[in-house]
Amino acid sequence: MPCLRASVLSKIEAVTHTTLPWRHLLLALAVVAVWGSNFVVIKNALAHLPPLLFAALRFSLAFLPAAFFLRRPDVRWRNLAAYGWLIGLVQFGALYIAINGHIAPGLASLVVQTQVFFTIGLAMSITGERVQRFQWLALALAVTGIAVIGAHTDADTTWLGLGLALLAAMGWSLGNMVGRQAGQVNMLAYVVWSSGFSVPPLLLLSYLTEGWPAMQAGVENADGFTWLAVAWQAWGNTLFGYAAWGWLLARHAASTITPMALLVPVFGMGASAWLLGEPLPAWKLSAAALVMTGLTLNVLWPHWVLRRHRRTD
Repeated sequence: MPCLRASVLSKIEAVTHTTLPWRHLLLALAVVAVWGSNFVVIKNALAHLPPLLFAALRFSLAFLPAAFFLRRPDVRWRNLAAYGWLIGLVQFGALYIAINGHIAPGLASLVVQTQVFFTIGLAMSITGERVQRFQWLALALAVTGIAVIGAHTDADTTWLGLGLALLAAMGWSLGNMVGRQAGQVNMLAYVVWSSGFSVPPLLLLSYLTEGWPAMQAGVENADGFTWLAVAWQAWGNTLFGYAAWGWLLARHAASTITPMALLVPVFGMGASAWLLGEPLPAWKLSAAALVMTGLTLNVLWPHWVLRRHRRTD
């Protein structure tokens, strides 16, 4: 019992060190703002580029020229390939197709956050851990929110778009599991080198499903803002986002940094409403509240419990 008590107290100490210097806080907010507003950037670029071609261009620019300056991480090639396929093809391929007329960008930014629950389910299926009561409650809240979205499908958000966004979340969660198997590596280099594996299947599927004429027309008709969107996806969302996030995680407890990601849908829905005029009716806000409450409960409940133990110690 003394050993168990000491272990719990050490975890409590780690959780309670939550103060961020204001510069680090601003950096974290910049990252989640980039990740959230990213959905509006995707929507604008899809006006000219077919979705799978857009994804291929994004990962091409993430891979080159950065691969010349970052050493390949010491992991197996198949691990890099699996991560590249899951993140590039499944997550972003499905997400780009969804946002291309099948789901509103703001809602997409919300639905893909369900990757948290997919990741937990996959991790527990591997480790054999039991789902805790608070996790069942968090999942129920999130599922209810998704059901609200499904009950209000229309021309802007279809069942296909909702399904594709959930598929993107599943791809993200599977990518998380593969990334964890890589161990302690330079995450920026890992993302850059895995991006090279995303490009061939995306280009092949673009050719097979979107066709060469559409691919050629997309490149020819793309304006300066479209190419800026591609660059923003590759450099802002991928390189800056992962580099800054990894830098913060190396200097602060994960329990301090990771809850900041809960703001991504806030920025996503806010940017979509402001820049694209996406309406925010009561049902959409209710769905967002349910999903966000579930995510918040899942992320923060263990820390609340540990703090309560410390106060009653």
